[in-house]
Amino acid sequence: MESALLFTLGVLVVFVGLMLSIALHEWGHFAPAKKFGVYISQFMIGFGPTIFSRKKGDTEFGLKAIPLGGYVAMAGMYAPKTAGQAPETSTTGFLDRVVGDESRPEGLPDDAELAARSFYQLALYKRITIMLGGPLMNLLIAIVLYAVVLVGFGIPGLSLRVGSVSECVVPATESRSECLPGDPAAPGAAAGLLPGDLIVSINGVAMDEWISVTEVIRASPGNPVQLGIDRSGEILSLSVTPLLSERYAFDDSGQVLVDGEGNPVIEYVGFVGIGSAVENQSQPITAVLPAVWDNVVGVVRVILTLPQRLVDVAEAAFGPAERDPNGPLSVVGVGRIAGEIASVDSLAVSDRIASLIGILASLNVALFVFNLVPLLPLDGGHVAVGIVDEVRRKLYRFQGKADPGPVDARKLIPLTLVVIIVLASMSVLLMYADIVNPIKLFS
Repeated sequence: MESALLFTLGVLVVFVGLMLSIALHEWGHFAPAKKFGVYISQFMIGFGPTIFSRKKGDTEFGLKAIPLGGYVAMAGMYAPKTAGQAPETSTTGFLDRVVGDESRPEGLPDDAELAARSFYQLALYKRITIMLGGPLMNLLIAIVLYAVVLVGFGIPGLSLRVGSVSECVVPATESRSECLPGDPAAPGAAAGLLPGDLIVSINGVAMDEWISVTEVIRASPGNPVQLGIDRSGEILSLSVTPLLSERYAFDDSGQVLVDGEGNPVIEYVGFVGIGSAVENQSQPITAVLPAVWDNVVGVVRVILTLPQRLVDVAEAAFGPAERDPNGPLSVVGVGRIAGEIASVDSLAVSDRIASLIGILASLNVALFVFNLVPLLPLDGGHVAVGIVDEVRRKLYRFQGKADPGPVDARKLIPLTLVVIIVLASMSVLLMYADIVNPIKLFS
């Protein structure tokens, strides 16, 4: 019962976080549009029937029944078909209509005012600012959430705390883990080291990372090493003499080195028989932007390889193939993973919270990248139309021709509908796969 409640809680946390992210995305469009004087009739979270709304100034703010996104309805996102025609109200919402309203809402300004306050009448930099405001808001959210995770919670890493103490020395060339009567005693256990001890110094030199501890031990076979230990607040000094032991040699990436014949390379180093405890370690603030960038690059790779990835998803959904844990997910799959994380007993509460925040950070990075794709009705598509419009007008002026007027983006509506159908089909496929053959983090 408790596990089911935690699973549901995890799903709700990510769902609410996603809806807030969408609301802030739309606010990223709304705020600059309002500042530039664009007429905005609605700011809505969700689609379908309105559950609640309240009008403030020109704009109706509200919640709708289907929580699959949101939109800001602006006048003249598409230029009128003919000169002098009143601009229609279109939206930034992906699932909302892309051809504008057929009816005239109550309280709408007259045609002259509506034309003067239309999106398409703005300078190019203002239109780009409005359309990029949404994705940039998602990027800002991702940066903040990554900072919370990396700086506030930290990430797992080797600590200076002893996590394990071996009883004996087992040669690296043997695969067994148990001790046999002929095995020499491990120096760490013989010296009295215990799991939980914190190594603060070696030979009087303060230690700041586990790799420094291992480097001293490996370089000191047969030579006594003085360990400064913090054991539950009590400072102890233990002397340990590393044994000369054979171990596999590793490269900088942690892979076992092999010789020309493909055999593992053996090296002889000092061995004490202790292992580090993995603990969350707070990262510097400078680690945030590189982490966000890595996530952006990962999402771009997914988008560039999306056709093949969708084929793989289809094979997993309708056949025996395994799902790629790094492949695309629907909101169903994301919610399921969030529920698993929230309900797994082996994770500390702080680790569960950090993981859920990390999911929201990754979702915002995905929203940022996806909305930059230069196809209508995505934000990047509106930016691309604006740039083409500006270049076209400048070319006409350069050639001494009359202003051709704004680009008729409505000619792209058939392509826009194709994009919507393709993405809707992709969403259905992913949701089906996430139900019948979900990606599972925990067996």
